[in-house]
Parts: sequence; structure tokens; C-alpha cells
Amino acid sequence: MTGALTTPHPLATAAGMAVLRAGGTAPEALIAAGAALCVVMPHFCGLGGDAVWMLADRNGQQRCDLAIGQGIDRPMPPAPIPARGPGSVLTTAALVSGWQRAFDTARSDLGGQARWEDLLAPAIALAEEGFAISPSQAFWGAFRKDECRDWPGFAALYTRDGAPLVAGQTLRQPQLARSLRRIAEQGAGAFYTGDLSRDILAGLRDAGVVIGAADLAATRTRSLRPLAMPYRDLTLLAPPPPTQGVTTLQIMGILSRLDLRGLQPGGADHIHLCVEAVKRAFIRRDAITDPDFVPATTDDWLTDKALTAQARDISRRTALPWPHRWQHGDTVFLGAIDAQGNAASVLQSTYFDWGSGLVAGDTGIIWQNRGAAFRTDPAHPNAFAPGKLPFYTLNPGIALKDGRPQIVYGTQGADGQPQTLAMLLTRLIDFGQSPQEALAGPRFLLGRTFSDSRDSLKIEENAGADILRDLAARGHEISPIPAQSPLAGQAGVVMATAAGAIALHDPRS
Repeated sequence: MTGALTTPHPLATAAGMAVLRAGGTAPEALIAAGAALCVVMPHFCGLGGDAVWMLADRNGQQRCDLAIGQGIDRPMPPAPIPARGPGSVLTTAALVSGWQRAFDTARSDLGGQARWEDLLAPAIALAEEGFAISPSQAFWGAFRKDECRDWPGFAALYTRDGAPLVAGQTLRQPQLARSLRRIAEQGAGAFYTGDLSRDILAGLRDAGVVIGAADLAATRTRSLRPLAMPYRDLTLLAPPPPTQGVTTLQIMGILSRLDLRGLQPGGADHIHLCVEAVKRAFIRRDAITDPDFVPATTDDWLTDKALTAQARDISRRTALPWPHRWQHGDTVFLGAIDAQGNAASVLQSTYFDWGSGLVAGDTGIIWQNRGAAFRTDPAHPNAFAPGKLPFYTLNPGIALKDGRPQIVYGTQGADGQPQTLAMLLTRLIDFGQSPQEALAGPRFLLGRTFSDSRDSLKIEENAGADILRDLAARGHEISPIPAQSPLAGQAGVVMATAAGAIALHDPRS
């Protein structure tokens, strides 16, 4: 057995699988795959972004690494915080720090033997030699073609003669290759305190960002114990605040108190109960924040009393009125189980597609706009402050069986992440579907999207006209979306089986 790995891009998957086939560990494989994704999916992740890691080894040890950049040292920004450009850059970037922490863990705890520079080599080659633009990147380049004209440094890298790149065109990124090579040769510290960091800072300042050397130098990955929730005969692990991992576990905890047996997978009852569990959990989500700055209010959210009360509040025939505030975000999920049974589950992100849109000088690095997730009201739990971590939608997961990794899972999609995971996990666990069936089945998204500002319930139309009518009769405001729509999340699953691990990524990706 060599293990199995999933990412949303075949070139990244190939980079990670090469590590597993050479006997490497799950974290090492995902460093290689994650670095490749920074090259081949620059619209969703990059060196100027963050990551959340979930790790569980074959001996039952568990850890969450929050590779999240903190608020930079500056006064409270004026309202509203811009979604793009220099004003949206309010945090540092911790992705590379997270790679280093995962690499050190593989070496110290899992017997990893891979060399740091070898793990980054595939990404460097892809940046230097080029690759064919994916339909996903072409779509997001075309979608932002009018906005991106004002993004500093963007057009020179991701347009040709003023026009967006199209699928199949070759994209070479020599500037990004140089940045990756410096990280490969000098270690992660090059990004935070070395020559590369000075080039990054100069590029950001030239673009109007208020950031200092101390900001980058203070960036660190925080290692914490994951949150845990029993679900049927498994234990679900999720990252703690300031991520919405607690929200995903709330949803699953509510569903665990409802009898789903005998329901049709993807039927009206199944979808309705999942949507109603999502609503109950989302109502309180706005209070999630960095517990180092605001006393935790989430400690009682996962108690039996709280979850049982929320489950009892659900009517099987009547929908709870909506809306509530919607969070935007685009990410990539990658997960692996290695030959020894160790698991890693990761989400990498620059927040919105193309992040802030701002390129840091001649480094080829697009910086994230995660600072746009902060609030400017000083009384709000998620108010901006230097050194503070913003509220985070990323929540990759691992399910344990008898203490060992059984399922690695996660999805792209901001607010949609807990919603997609509710449908995915109930299909896998309650209905015993295969990963392929579970990933392909119709899903929903409650709330707004980049193309539809209504707080309606978007459901893939292949759920069936009868089911859509049934849900509408229960009070849901239904907006059909095409079958296999990327709006319904782009998830991945790695599952341990008696014959070895299997991995699949979403047909929507």
C-alpha cells in the first residue's frame, strides 16, 4: 500500500503521489501537493495566503495547525474594509510557516525522510516550465476581467495583451519560481525574515500596504488540539476557533440526535434536516473569534444539552425563516492517508478568488485579502486588532474509527463548507454510500453567492422536481442551480479501507 491523496488539480495530485510512492508521509505529500497548487491554482491559493492543517497519526495522536496570518500593526481601518487592493491587506500570510511545521512534524513524529527542497521541486518546475491553464482559472480570470485592471501587478502576470488567459494556454511564472526556489534553498524563514521577505515588504509598500518587517517576522503557526464530536461509531475532528470548525461539529451534533435511518439519500427529508441543522448552527457563528483576544463563547455549543435542544427545535415540515450574514471565500482542499495510516487534511486559501488582487512587487506572490473578514466596530468579537486572527471559514476534517484515521475530508466554499460536509458525511456514514456516490450526489447551498445575492436555498436541479416542490412547500425559498454546480462545493475524500486507502475529488472541481 502506498497511501492515497486527493487535490483539485491533477498536477498537484501527481506531485503528492510521487512522495507517497517513495515512502513519504501524508504531511510531506501535502507540502509537495500544496506547493504545486500555489502555482497551478493561483486564483484560489498561494504563498501570500494561509492554511489550516488537521493531523492524526496511526497511534491516535491528533493536532490542528492554524497557519493563519495575524492582523498587521496599524490603526483600525476605516469602514467599510475594501474587498480588494491595498486596503484589504490587513494580515500577514502563514502558509509557508504551516508547511515548515508540517515538515518538522513528519520528521520528528512520523519518521519522515523527505528533503525540504525536494518537496518544493515540482512546484518550482511547474512555475518555470509552465502548465496548461485550467478551465477553473480561465473562468475566474474572465469573471474578474473588468476589476483586475486596477489590481497592482496583476495584469502583467495573468493577462495577455489585456485579455484574460484562456483554458489550454501555457502559463509560466518565473518570478514565482524564484520565490519558491529561495524558500527551497533557505527554508521557510526566507519568507519571514530573509531576503525574500524584504522583497515582499518592498513590493507591498510600493502598492500602498501599511506593513512592517516586524509583522512578517511575528507570523507563526499555532498548534492546538482539535475539537472532537462523536458521530455514530466515529469521532469527527475539526479545527478550533477562530475557524468555523465548531459550526461543522454543531451541525453534525444536531444531526446525530435525529434519526436519519430509512430516509432517502438526497431526498426532501434528508436535505431539509441538513438545512435546518445548518441554520441553527449558523445563527451563532458570528460570535466565533480569536480566543486570545476575546473570551471564548463557544465552549458550551457542543454540549449534549445545547445540541439536543437545537435538534428538538427542528420541525420536519416547516423551514426556519432566513437570512443571516454571508461569508465569501475560495479555497483548495487536499488530503492524504499514507502507507502507515497517518492522515493529513488541509485547506489553503487567499480568501476571495485572486485574494486582494495585489502582487508583491517582482516576487510573483499574490497577497490575500483575509483582512476583509474583520469588522471595524470595536465592540464586535471579530473587530480588527494588530496581532489578532480573523474569523476563518477553513475547516478541514478527519474522522477517526477506534482512534485511527478513517476518513479525511474537506471542501472549498466558505459558508458552503459546513453545508457540503453535512451532506457528504451523512451520505458516507448514515447511508453507507461510496466516496464516489457521496461526492456526486445533489447538494445545496444556503445563502448568497457571487452571482446571486438572494439568501435563498440553492439546490442542484438533479435532486428532482418533486423534491424541490416538497422543500418549497415546507417554506424554503428554492433557487435551482445546475447539476454538478461548483457553487455546491468542491470536496475531496480519502478513506481507509481493508484493501488500502482510496481518494477521490469532487466532479464539480
